[in-house]
Amino acid sequence: MINHQSGHLSSRIQDSSKKTALLLVNPHARQVHQKLPKALDYLQQLGLNLIQESAEHLQDYTSLIHQYKDQVELVIVGGGDGTLNAAVDGLVETQLPLGILPLGTANDLARTLRIPMALPEACCVIAAGYSQAIDLGWVNGKHFFNVASLGLSVEITDKLTKEAKRRWGILAYGITAIRVIFSARPFHAEIQFEGGAKRVKTLQIAIGNGQYYGGGMKIAHDATIDDQRLDLCSLEIQHWWQIFTVLIALWTGRHGKGVGTRTLAGSEFHIYTRKPYNINTDGDLTVTTPAHFRVIPHALNVITPVPLVS
Repeated sequence: MINHQSGHLSSRIQDSSKKTALLLVNPHARQVHQKLPKALDYLQQLGLNLIQESAEHLQDYTSLIHQYKDQVELVIVGGGDGTLNAAVDGLVETQLPLGILPLGTANDLARTLRIPMALPEACCVIAAGYSQAIDLGWVNGKHFFNVASLGLSVEITDKLTKEAKRRWGILAYGITAIRVIFSARPFHAEIQFEGGAKRVKTLQIAIGNGQYYGGGMKIAHDATIDDQRLDLCSLEIQHWWQIFTVLIALWTGRHGKGVGTRTLAGSEFHIYTRKPYNINTDGDLTVTTPAHFRVIPHALNVITPVPLVS
C-alpha cells in the first residue's frame, strides 16, 4: 500500500551526523568488492551511522527494510539498477528515503538523477543532498524505476551474462543488443491507452518512467523521473535498414517519423499479446502479459545532488 504524502516533499538534508542509515549491498555487483570498503570509509567520515546488511538473495531486501525501519532514517543501496529494483517495494511501503551508491554496470537510475559515478562525490550527495520526490512505474503489482519492456529487451537480458558485464562493462549492453537484434522475431500486440488502442507488429515494447535505460539509452529525449507520465516506444521495423536508424533513436531518445518506432505518452497503458510474454523491469524478468502499466506520482523520496526540475 502506497503512503501518499502531502505537502512539499523536497528538503535539504541537514546535520548528517545524527542520521543512521541501513546500507544494503549486492555482493555480486560489478564494482562492489573494489569500491565498497572506500565507500564505507567515506560515509562514516561524513558522519553517517551505518547498519550494514548483505543479503545473498535480493528478494530479502524488502524484509530487511521492514526489520530496520524504526532504527534508521534512510536506506542506502549499493549496486546497480537490478539491486535498486529489489529494494523498491520495501522503500515504498516504509516511505524511507533512498541513497544510491552506483556500484553496478549501467547505473541508469543514478544517471537520471545526476548522481556522480565517482564514489567520493556520490557519498557526499548522500550525506548532504536533497530528499527529492520521484515517480515510479508500476506493472501488474511490480514497481520499477527506469523501464519495463517485452520482446527484444528480454532476449538481450537472457543473453547478457555476468561475465560479459564484468569484462566489457557498459559496452556489454550494446554488444549484446547488436548480436540479438538481427535474429529477433516480431510479435503481435494490442496497446490500449487513454483515448484509443493500436494493434502492432513489433520487436519490442518499452515503457519508461525515467530518462535512461539499458546502459544509457533514452526512452524519450525530454523524459524526466518526476513528470508524472510514462513514455512508450514500440519498435516496428518494416525494412532491415531501419535497424540502424532505430539504434540511433534508442540512444538519443529522438524517435522521428519513419524510423521504425511508434511513441506514446500517458499515465496508463494496457498491453495484450496472443500468448504470455515475459516483462523485464529494471533488468530482471518479473511479470508477464497481459500487462497493466501506470505511473505513481511522487511515490518515493531519493537523495539527489540538486532538486530535480521537470
